[in-house]
Amino acid sequence: MFTGIIEAVGTLRQLSRRGDDIRLNVASGKLDLTDVKLGDSIATNGVCLTVVECLADGYVADISAETVSLTGFAHYQVGTHVNLEKAVMPTTRLGGHMVSGHVDGVARVIERSVRGKAIEFWLEAPHALARYIAHKGSITIDGVSLTVNEVMDARFRLTIVPHTAGETTLVDLAVGASVNIEVDLVARYLERLLQTPTETASSGVTMELLAKSGFMR
Repeated sequence: MFTGIIEAVGTLRQLSRRGDDIRLNVASGKLDLTDVKLGDSIATNGVCLTVVECLADGYVADISAETVSLTGFAHYQVGTHVNLEKAVMPTTRLGGHMVSGHVDGVARVIERSVRGKAIEFWLEAPHALARYIAHKGSITIDGVSLTVNEVMDARFRLTIVPHTAGETTLVDLAVGASVNIEVDLVARYLERLLQTPTETASSGVTMELLAKSGFMR
């Protein structure tokens, strides 16, 4: 589990194809690796990866064909910068939101502008994921926890404050760029709950209750 609060920006220094899978060698930048051991998880541009080899200044991880098909890793190259976050511990502050590191798909940047000192982006998500994106809800973009400020069908607007821009790869995003997205976990669980009307009714959870509690607009 992660929070979407990025700890460092790393660099891909090697990508090795192994059939449909990919093995990554990641230079971890300023990420503190002193407490990282074999088998630990590190979110790499929002993707939960397992460390298979610990290096003095980075780590090696494998990406399955399933993950490659749902993320931007199929198009990454040596030198690509990636957002890094180690898995949370019980003492970690939950400064962002609950992030699983299981990317749902790829969105595309369709507009970039400057508003005051912040950067604003409009992105377009796959239509199958649009129903999970809510106004003032949370979304993860390349591993970064962000608040959705506006929604129009499958398009949504994000505001990147200077600190977030300076500490992540988001400052480099241009129109046409693709980003990994993970929708809010709560939205997924609510959908599943509502798909079982008999169990939902017996549990006391109804559409009216969800709307009254602020989960629906």
